[in-house]
Amino acid sequence: MRQETTGEGEHAGRTTSFSPLLRALTPGLTIAVSLLVLYLSWSFAAAAWPSRAFPPPDRVWQTLLNEAASGELAYHLGATLARVAASFILAMAIGSAIGILLGTYRRADQFFNAWVILFLNIPALVIIVLAYIWFGLNEVAAIGAVAVNKIPNVIVTMREGARALDRRYGEMAFVYRFSRLDRFRHILLPQLQPYFAAASRSGIALIWKIVLVVELLGRSNGVGFQIYLYFQLFDVAAILAYTLAFVAIMLLIELLLVQPFERHATRWRGRPA
Repeated sequence: MRQETTGEGEHAGRTTSFSPLLRALTPGLTIAVSLLVLYLSWSFAAAAWPSRAFPPPDRVWQTLLNEAASGELAYHLGATLARVAASFILAMAIGSAIGILLGTYRRADQFFNAWVILFLNIPALVIIVLAYIWFGLNEVAAIGAVAVNKIPNVIVTMREGARALDRRYGEMAFVYRFSRLDRFRHILLPQLQPYFAAASRSGIALIWKIVLVVELLGRSNGVGFQIYLYFQLFDVAAILAYTLAFVAIMLLIELLLVQPFERHATRWRGRPA
């Protein structure tokens, strides 16, 4: 009985030691299998329906490699990413400031609420076209049009966050004579962080899609411009190559920047018992 108990304990120990490794590998394996199924399904569909309008994944991959080797892919991806970054920073800064202001001051919110609703419902295409007509086909108009499309969404999210602030923390800060910087760092930011994260995540997903439309309509470089160019040439493989390359970049930004920053910002909450 003692030997059996010892063997069972060793087996349980090995199982316990391997379980963290299995948990770590499971998400990666799931993603790999999912991508493999997608690749096989795409290849099968392309073989069953051979057409220039639906190229197989191998041809798209070869086109991607050719564009990367020529330097065109990096150049146009860089131009689009620069516009996405500038529009994102501008929209988040302006939208957060206005949203916190409206959520804090009720009279201001009542006065400007109609403005927010109006800008929320103006189509992005209209704002882009008007920006190009009023300010010309330049970078300022392109970035400004994208930011204006996103600012109302940020305002709505951050306004709700400001409304949900716990006033007791403000009273505590007053009693302990916190400085303005300490109130901002230790009272305001921790409470607004979930709303800021939500606005950021939805914002970056929306902004890069609008940037492609801006580039398609009035810029001479960028992923949107290349998609429009290859649309005229009816080169579906190149369209998919640029699309997948940019989507991969945005996924890397989500995994390597957005999610780690969110975990770092919410570390103060700790883990539930």
